[in-house]
Amino acid sequence: MDKLTFSPFARCARQTLIDKPSRMHSFSEQCLDMARSILGHNLDSIQPDGSILPAPGEEPRADEPGHVAYALGEYYRVTGETTLKGYDLIDLTARCVTAQMFTEPATENGLAYAALGLLCFGPSKERNPVWERLVEETQVRIDKQLLHRSDHDNHWQAFNVAKAVARYSFGLSKKDETSRLIERMVDRINQTSSTGFFDDSTQGLGGNFNLYGVMTFVFVRSALQLHANSGVRDRKLPTLRTYAEKYLKMMPDLVRQDGLGWAFGRAAGAYGQMHCISLVLQGLRDGWILEDQKPKYFDLLRRLFVFFYQTYLDQEHGFVDLRDEERTAYSHHTTRMANFDAARYLCQWARLAKTVQVPVGGPKVEPTRTVGRFVIFDKSNRKEQGLFLYRDAESGLLISSGTSLTSDSLPFPHCPGVFDWPNNVYVPVMLPELTFNVGGVEQVTLPAFYGKNCVTGLGLRNSFYFRYEQPELINTKEEILKNLGTVKVQWNFAGPKISAEFTYTVKQQVELTKFRDVLAIAAPHSKYHVGSAIALGAEGHRCTVQKDDFQGVWQDTEVVSNDPVYRTNYGKIHYLQHLVRDHPLVMRPGQSYRLVVNFEPDIIHTEN
Repeated sequence: MDKLTFSPFARCARQTLIDKPSRMHSFSEQCLDMARSILGHNLDSIQPDGSILPAPGEEPRADEPGHVAYALGEYYRVTGETTLKGYDLIDLTARCVTAQMFTEPATENGLAYAALGLLCFGPSKERNPVWERLVEETQVRIDKQLLHRSDHDNHWQAFNVAKAVARYSFGLSKKDETSRLIERMVDRINQTSSTGFFDDSTQGLGGNFNLYGVMTFVFVRSALQLHANSGVRDRKLPTLRTYAEKYLKMMPDLVRQDGLGWAFGRAAGAYGQMHCISLVLQGLRDGWILEDQKPKYFDLLRRLFVFFYQTYLDQEHGFVDLRDEERTAYSHHTTRMANFDAARYLCQWARLAKTVQVPVGGPKVEPTRTVGRFVIFDKSNRKEQGLFLYRDAESGLLISSGTSLTSDSLPFPHCPGVFDWPNNVYVPVMLPELTFNVGGVEQVTLPAFYGKNCVTGLGLRNSFYFRYEQPELINTKEEILKNLGTVKVQWNFAGPKISAEFTYTVKQQVELTKFRDVLAIAAPHSKYHVGSAIALGAEGHRCTVQKDDFQGVWQDTEVVSNDPVYRTNYGKIHYLQHLVRDHPLVMRPGQSYRLVVNFEPDIIHTEN
């Protein structure tokens, strides 16, 4: 198979999108070239039965044929081409749609992707080349599968919307459920978030405000674009705008100077770039971004894309590289799925780029300033939850803190390259983990998962603080432990200096059997990184323990450079530093136990 390199794009990647209006056309063509290359390297993974051959060392996903069908559909939609690298795209799409429709048990996400992929070839069954290629049994099966509805509280509701769009648009139903399902989705948003952010949790206290909120609005908006009745799309766009705008307004503070996008919570990494790029482009296309703000968002778009291009694309061979000896990805994201999703997004970006006009002049140059912002996701009588964003003007430091227990969503400063964490596994990074003996049962607690009385503000010398408390301690199974104790947490930010203070009190005498706090020291990928990425210098975190009533002791540095478990989305973790108390401490009511840790990281900028 011929190799398609991106060297022409690499030469102008840093200038793309901003200089001249013609840049958007150039960007569109470059996206299309990249999509061709990625598809060309992965089409041979589609098996005769429509299943997808996994990358070496990985297991296939049941919904992959649907992802592939949608990618091929978007490629056809933007190019009109039915062949690529000698492959018949109509035949491949028909295979994938058939495989997805007969997958047992049915995967709703796969069905939704497959339905939209089929719809990309045209809403009229009589003129849809893929529909004509399907046997009658598969056509009947599509009708049956798209009819099925499940009631979801999380991002899976978006897949119901997509199936409804496809079912009506293909003429399989005279009743269009699209509007009703979108209203149900936003009604659930209002029930679980006082400020209108997407809670992806389905049980317990809730509060899983992660990247899937962005993905949901991007996916639903893409589905509406394919709706056969444009009137439905026009009527529901204001509803989507009400909620999607909240994420759009986060972007200027969320995106780091080097282009790093959404970096916390599960499923970040490459998707943390792709979903954000799509949302910004859709916002520009739909007029959701004010005219005077457009230069700023075009600059955001440029930085997000350059980071995606240089961090996740093998520029020599032309495919998405998620996993290697230095980094990994969210465990549910296979390499095949990420490649086909990237190709789909690139095709969508190529089409969207032709619909937006670059504003005259570059972004307004504003003096760099230190800012702290708290985005409130929910504030109710049950819990308060949000995202604190802090950017230091001098160092460029940008941090964010926010059912399976991993380090991705724990409330510590998330700043890849400086404050890192291992992907897919749990480590109490920068947080005290206290293990209590409660009635002979060990309870491992964390100042995470929920909090009340969240407060942010200005402290001394223009510093920022962010604090919250847990009126009842919670264990790592997200179970509230009644009448055990409380913890108050305060993070302070002053320039490049950060401090964390944790104050514990217990409501009854209890034995603390173990205490630990962990620091992870990592490095950006040796090959896949942007030239201006921030990283730790030789002096590291410059961590000092100001107060420790638990009397922890720093253990010997644990070297994990060769351990595949300890990898991030962006590079390898080399060392873990543990502050540990491994013998019992009897904690008494009426007494406060404090841990105060200070950081002044040595921040440098990488070079290509």
